[in-house]
Amino acid sequence: MKSLLRISVIPFLLLFAVAVMADANYSGKKILFIDSYHAGFEWSDGIIQGAKDVLKGTGVELKVVHMDTKRNTSETFIKAKALEVKSTIEQFKPDVLIASDDNASKYVIVPYYRDTDLPVIFCAVNWDASTYGFPTKNVTGMVEVTLVPEIVRHLKYYADGDDIGFIGANTLTARKEYDNHRDLLGIDYKKAYFARNFHEWKEMFIKLQSEVDMAIMLNQVGISGWNDAEAIRFVEDNTRIPVGSWNRWVMPYSLLGVTNIPAEQGSWAAQAALKVLEGVPPSKIPLTHNKEGKLFFNPRIGKRLGIQTPPPFATISD
Repeated sequence: MKSLLRISVIPFLLLFAVAVMADANYSGKKILFIDSYHAGFEWSDGIIQGAKDVLKGTGVELKVVHMDTKRNTSETFIKAKALEVKSTIEQFKPDVLIASDDNASKYVIVPYYRDTDLPVIFCAVNWDASTYGFPTKNVTGMVEVTLVPEIVRHLKYYADGDDIGFIGANTLTARKEYDNHRDLLGIDYKKAYFARNFHEWKEMFIKLQSEVDMAIMLNQVGISGWNDAEAIRFVEDNTRIPVGSWNRWVMPYSLLGVTNIPAEQGSWAAQAALKVLEGVPPSKIPLTHNKEGKLFFNPRIGKRLGIQTPPPFATISD
């Protein structure tokens, strides 16, 4: 995992592990895309759009199903939804599955399609695909890593010390992110908070301002009762330390961000799926991880902290 520490921030550059013939035709072929989350969630929408852009004009019939497991986190709901997805797969009879984000792999691919004859391309599985026994003869994909070392490097420039905090939703993804930052990247968080609702999140955010010198904020999806407008007013009134994130849609509440580009994941997965349709087995497509990032700076939060000059090459956000 040491290679993760050497990931560069490369704006506007997509690096694909496979190449696809531009003039190939895949008429009659079917791909089913399993989204762990819901339509309207910016991250998922970006991944799906990346896949659609690659598949447009290829003749492939693409079907997207949403598991909605960000807004419905109970084990009972997720397992029932996984069975619904399985039923849809059996009816649609796809030639390839694309599984996006962890829950699609954990609850659909692992119990029903791992080590079968149906090819599977996963994407946005956080940090470590071996958790799900990937890769296998029929499963390969793109592991999602967050560019946290880059974020911390930029935060330190504005922080008064080295103590770091973490705040996110009380979800599997947030806790997995926290564990991997600690275990794989060696980030020593002095304080970490996982909020179930907006009221808890506000209390935890205020605590962090006096407990650490800077903080990493995960996205707000999974925090019940979240109110965007109120959250913006709240952070502008209460921010005392630099806060960073890797999600573009968290920038209204953060000083800066080094963000992953969701389309990179969907584009790579769709191109890999097309290679499978050409006859390349998934076992011949190596696992990879995302490499693309973009630096953002929020001048409203900067003004609150007395910061007038954004980092070089940063895109101004609000």
